[in-house]
Amino acid sequence: MIIFISGSINSGKSTVSKILADELGEVALVEVDLFRSFIEWMPIEEAAPLSLENAAGVIKNFARRNISVIVPYPLSQRNYEYLLENLKEYKNSIYVFILSPQEDMVLTNRGSRELDGLEKERIKYHYEIGIHNPGFGNVIDNTNQTPHETAEHILKTIQSSQ
Repeated sequence: MIIFISGSINSGKSTVSKILADELGEVALVEVDLFRSFIEWMPIEEAAPLSLENAAGVIKNFARRNISVIVPYPLSQRNYEYLLENLKEYKNSIYVFILSPQEDMVLTNRGSRELDGLEKERIKYHYEIGIHNPGFGNVIDNTNQTPHETAEHILKTIQSSQ
């Protein structure tokens, strides 16, 4: 099983993914942004596609070994299509969820995260281009949900589709 958790910065992707990993047990949590840290010197326009390519390879390695994977990452239509194409042999076990809280909530500091100006601008950009409602996946308005409630919703959705 491969679970993508998409959404804007600060929408709860990482928190919900960690809860899902704890609930499911024995899963790989693939943080695409970690691949970016290997090549911080590279411009983001070049680094993002390379990071996604590396993530696809890692996801495949785990999937080949029947290890479930959770991937928190803001997916654009192009990145979504790229991943589906590269993971087509696993298409029947791919689940995509989009966390879509109201923009004003995402722009506030939540938990221990302190948003800087660049992150706030990136959030506005994500909402402008539709990362929060991209036309694919299962969109969840988690504005009034705790991360645990969101994770529970995701698990129930997966279980009902199996």
